[in-house]
Amino acid sequence: MNIISLNQVSHAFGGPKLLDNASLQIESGDRICLLGRNGAGKSTLLHLINNDSPPDSGEIIRQQGVKSAYVPQEFPEQWEGMVSRYLQKTLLSQGTEPHWADIRVKQTLSQLDLAAEAELTTLSGGLKRRALLAAALVQDPDLLLLDEPTNHLDITAICWLETFLLRLRKTLIFISHDRTFARNLASRIVELDRGQLQDYRCNYATFLERRQDVLNSEDKARARLDQKLAEEEIWIRKGIKARRTRNMGRVRELHKLREKQRQRRDRTGQVRLQLETGQRSGQMVLEAKELSFSYDNNRVINSLDLRIMRGDRIGLIGPNGSGKTTLLKILTEALQPTTGKLRHGTNLQIAYFDQLRDQLDEDRSVKQNIADDHDQVLINAQPRHIYGYLQDFLFTPERARTPVRVLSGGEKNRLLLAKLFTQPANLLILDEPTNDLDMETLDLLEELLLDYKGTVLLVSHDRTFLNNVVTSSLVFDGNGGIKEIIGGYDDWLATRQQPETPQKKEKPKPAQRKQRPRKLSFKEKKELESLPEQIDSLETEQTELHEQMANPDIYKEGDGSQITNLKERLQRVEIELEEAYLRWDELDQIPE
Repeated sequence: MNIISLNQVSHAFGGPKLLDNASLQIESGDRICLLGRNGAGKSTLLHLINNDSPPDSGEIIRQQGVKSAYVPQEFPEQWEGMVSRYLQKTLLSQGTEPHWADIRVKQTLSQLDLAAEAELTTLSGGLKRRALLAAALVQDPDLLLLDEPTNHLDITAICWLETFLLRLRKTLIFISHDRTFARNLASRIVELDRGQLQDYRCNYATFLERRQDVLNSEDKARARLDQKLAEEEIWIRKGIKARRTRNMGRVRELHKLREKQRQRRDRTGQVRLQLETGQRSGQMVLEAKELSFSYDNNRVINSLDLRIMRGDRIGLIGPNGSGKTTLLKILTEALQPTTGKLRHGTNLQIAYFDQLRDQLDEDRSVKQNIADDHDQVLINAQPRHIYGYLQDFLFTPERARTPVRVLSGGEKNRLLLAKLFTQPANLLILDEPTNDLDMETLDLLEELLLDYKGTVLLVSHDRTFLNNVVTSSLVFDGNGGIKEIIGGYDDWLATRQQPETPQKKEKPKPAQRKQRPRKLSFKEKKELESLPEQIDSLETEQTELHEQMANPDIYKEGDGSQITNLKERLQRVEIELEEAYLRWDELDQIPE
C-alpha cells in the first residue's frame, strides 16, 4: 500500500536540478536504502518527503494521517539538558498534551535503553545517535527517515542499530554508504542519479548486478545516439546536389538529435586515485616493545608488543574512545608513550589522514589547500596542472576555487585524500578515511590500497572495507588490551565465537575422571535427520514468497494488508531458515 507518492517532482538550488521530474512510490513496510554520489541531493529528497519544504514543481501525495520523522546526520549545535526533557520538548512543540507526552517519553526511553536523567552533553557518540533516534520515534511516525545514521559510530553501535531497526517494523528510508549496513537492512534500493530516481525492488546484492546491467544498456544507447548524430551531421554537410534534394523531415530530426544530446546529463565521472609512492622502506617498518600510554592515570594502551613489516595492511578495530587514534599518534611520534620503546625502520616516509581534517584550512580554497598559489603539483615526479589533478577527485575548476568550509563531508574527505596523495609515502596511516565517501569512491580506494606497494595502517568502522583491504587487525578491548589477529572484521568475529584457549592447564584432581566425548542423543539424531527436509521446505516457501512479491499485479490491486502479510511471513521464514542452518551446523559437529 502506497503511503507517499512523488509525482514528476523537480527541485534545484541554482545549479543542475537535484530532482528532475522524478517519481517514486513509498509503500508500507519498505526498508529503502537511498544511494547516490556525494552532492546528488539525497538529503534534500528526505527533507521534501518529510514536508520540510515544498518542491519547485510536481506533487508529493501523502496518505491521510501518515506521519514521518527525520533523523539528521549531524547533532544540533546547542544541544544540552536531560534526555527526557529534550524528548518532552519535541512532543510539546507539536501540541501533545503533557500527560500523553510523559507516557510516550517513558516508552521511548525504555525502548532505546536511554537514561532519562542523562545529560546530552555527556553522552558518547553512540548514545547521542540514540537520542536523535528517540526524538524521532517519540513522535510515533509511520515513516522514519534516517540521514547517514551510522556516521562516526563504532562497529558495536552500528550492529545495535541494525538489530534495532530490523525489529522496529516501521517503514524506513535511510541514506548510507555502509555496504554491510545496506546489505543487512535494506529490502529495496533507490538510487538518485542525475535528478532521476532509479527504483530497484531487490536487496543490495541483487542491486549491484542489476545496476551494472542498467549502466551497460545506457552506454549502448548513448553510443547509438552519438553514432546516429555523427552520420546525420555528415549528411547535412554534403554538397549542393545533396542540399537540393534535402529531406526537410530529416533536417528536423537532426535538430531533435542535437537537442537531445545537448540536454543529456552525463554520469558523474569516477574518482581517479593515484598515490605518490615514496622510496622503498626497510623490511621492518615499526616495532613497539611493552608500549603503554595513560591519560590521567587511565591506562589506554597496556604493554603492547608489535612488529609491523613492509607490505602489511593492518586494520584497527574497537569501540570509540578505546585508544585507536592514540596508538596512531604514538606510532607517528606525535605523542610519546608513557612507558615502553618505539623503533622506526629505515627510509620511513609517513602520510597521515586525520579523521578530524585538521590538515585542511577551512578559509582557503580547495586549490590553495593542495598547491597554495602554484598551478602545478608533482605526482610520481611528474608535473600535473592543479585543476586537472583536482578533477581526478571530482572537483570542477569552479568548485576548486570555493572555500573549504562550504564543502560537504564527502567532498572534504576527497580533498584530504587529494592532499595526502601528493606526498611521497611508503607508510599510509588512515584514521577513518571512509566517513562520508560514496560507494563508488570506497571501491576505488579499496583497489588503490590493494595495489599499494607500501605499508598501511587504518582505522575504519566500515566492515566491508576492513574485510576487503586488511591482512591483519589490532583489536582494542577498551581497557588497554590490544590483540592481533589474522584477517579483517569477519575473521575477528570468528575468533570471538570460539572459546578462548586457557594459557595454563590446571592438573586434574585425583578424584576427577576424564570426561567422555559428547555424542548425539537419540532425540538429536532424529532432529538432525529432519533438518534437511525442513530447510528445503523453508527455501521453497522463500522462493514462492519472492515470486509473489515480484508480481506487479499484487501492487495494482492495492491490497496493502496482503503485501504486509507477505513481507512479515518472508521475514519469519528467513529467521527460521537461518536458525535451521545454525542448528544443523551445531548438531553436525557432534559425533554420533
